[in-house]
Amino acid sequence: MVSSEQRRRQLAREKFERQQQRREEARRKARRRNTVIAAALAVVVAAGGAAFATGAFSGDSNKKPDASAPSDSPSAQPSGAAEPKMAIDAKGTYDMALKTNVGEIKFAMDAAKTPHTANSFKYLADKGFFNNTKCHRLTTQGIYVLQCGDPQGTGSGGPGYTIPDENLTGLGKAGADGTVTYPAGTVAMANTGQPHTGGSQFFLVYKDSKLPPTYTPFGTIDADGLKAVQDVAKEGVEGGAGDGAPKKAVTIQTASVTKG
Repeated sequence: MVSSEQRRRQLAREKFERQQQRREEARRKARRRNTVIAAALAVVVAAGGAAFATGAFSGDSNKKPDASAPSDSPSAQPSGAAEPKMAIDAKGTYDMALKTNVGEIKFAMDAAKTPHTANSFKYLADKGFFNNTKCHRLTTQGIYVLQCGDPQGTGSGGPGYTIPDENLTGLGKAGADGTVTYPAGTVAMANTGQPHTGGSQFFLVYKDSKLPPTYTPFGTIDADGLKAVQDVAKEGVEGGAGDGAPKKAVTIQTASVTKG
């Protein structure tokens, strides 16, 4: 016959085992979540960790930026400068056309959902900011993006100002792993890992990718443009890695934004 003390010990042991199981499950979920988030940060953000520490473009100059210019270029604008004044129809749609060496990549921007982003991109495109710049990063593992918009071509450049995050709920509510799906064809803002630190760097999603909903989704690539990015991705990354400069170099020759 089981004594009351033995029964008490048995119940305590079973309770402990249940607690351990719950803790282990929580640890597994946390590891999965952290793996996804770490991949996202490493691929999309880490390259621009110092993206806006120094300016690389002066809004007062019509000089086209040199993708290889050092951060202390005379045309640089100090970090913390104000974003450009709103000069677009905040209820309209705008089309951005990137003429590149791999074909034209067009995407539509909905200013009603992302007015600050659309306004900034039109301002920068009108000034020739993106002309003759490289898409410096391609990822082919974990998430699937081509990252562009750095005038230095290193992942550390920006316009000298930041814009607020927008439309972060536009792709739905985050799941248990803390991510949402950024569908193929999405154009979204890179950032430094902190809120409201977007500048000029953006990424083109060429295959559905799970990411934390912290990157402003502001555009949708047309079919021809998406195919052009996918063709670049098929060539892979330099050196055979899953994250780095694309083997097939991509240069934005000119960029323009027009009202749709």
